Amino acid sequence: MFHATTIVAVKKGEQVAIAGDGQVTMGQATIMKHTARKVRRLFHGKVIAGFAGSVADAFTLFDKFEQKLEEYHGNLQRSAVELAKEWRMDKMLRNLEALLLVADTQNLLIVSGSGEVIEPDDGIAAIGSGGNYALAAARALAKHSDLPTSVIVKEAMLVAASICVYTNDQIIVEEL
Repeated sequence: MFHATTIVAVKKGEQVAIAGDGQVTMGQATIMKHTARKVRRLFHGKVIAGFAGSVADAFTLFDKFEQKLEEYHGNLQRSAVELAKEWRMDKMLRNLEALLLVADTQNLLIVSGSGEVIEPDDGIAAIGSGGNYALAAARALAKHSDLPTSVIVKEAMLVAASICVYTNDQIIVEEL
């Protein structure tokens, strides 16, 4: 379980949105920053990625993932699998403590250092300390409304922020 963040993503058809909060927590009791940007666009704006975990580790993974996207010409699935393989095998990368949630208009994936590349069955995924709260809220909103993905992820984040002490309401949403 990674503290200090929540990231949630919803994909419907070719519309996808990822949201993340801005809180950075040091240890168990100190909020160091309220407005961190944990969701960003990669590969010429065609891919969205969000991270949960150590900030320095996540930036390392963003850089590695963007290199894979360039190497595999934007093929998200291949890039994610190759990153997961390298992450698991490399002695330095193996120690990184983070998860990535990545998406383009065709795919939504969770990538981990244990070699996992997971595509959710329902096009909804979440990571981080408030991930389960955001996931439940996003699933309910997606099932019982016609809201756009950007609204669903923002509202799901607000639910998580109202429950999880490691998640705040300074939400960044990126959509494709």
